[in-house]
Amino acid sequence: MKKGNLELVVGVFVLTGLACLAYLAIHLGKLEVFGSGYHVTAEFDNISGLKSGAAVEVAGVEVGRVESIQISSGDRARLVLRLEPGLKIHDDAIASIRTKGIIGDKFVKLSPGNSDKLIPPGGKIRDTESAVEWEELISKYIHGKV
Repeated sequence: MKKGNLELVVGVFVLTGLACLAYLAIHLGKLEVFGSGYHVTAEFDNISGLKSGAAVEVAGVEVGRVESIQISSGDRARLVLRLEPGLKIHDDAIASIRTKGIIGDKFVKLSPGNSDKLIPPGGKIRDTESAVEWEELISKYIHGKV
């Protein structure tokens, strides 16, 4: 085999390997290269331990991700949620911060609601439930403030 042909075969092999690595990184890492869906916001008093990229679930099914976390006016945390395009969230929906298992990851649970009015893209979920801080609850119990 000529040296030029050998180099060509090795080059094609390396490029194929890099393409496979990129594919696996995107799909296994759950990265969204071309983000689809729409955004809604929700404000919480306390998001204790929630991070960007956390799952958003409805009835235990993942329907989106936390895209960003910011401080809103005052001392509240504003979450920007990216939701699947076909998901319909009603005006009376409730967003709550939950934990998977006892010491698991935090995620946002959406209870979609039953109102006739839907939250439009870019809208805001008004009703929220903040994260439960176990340390605070245990401290209150130990010191008899329950």
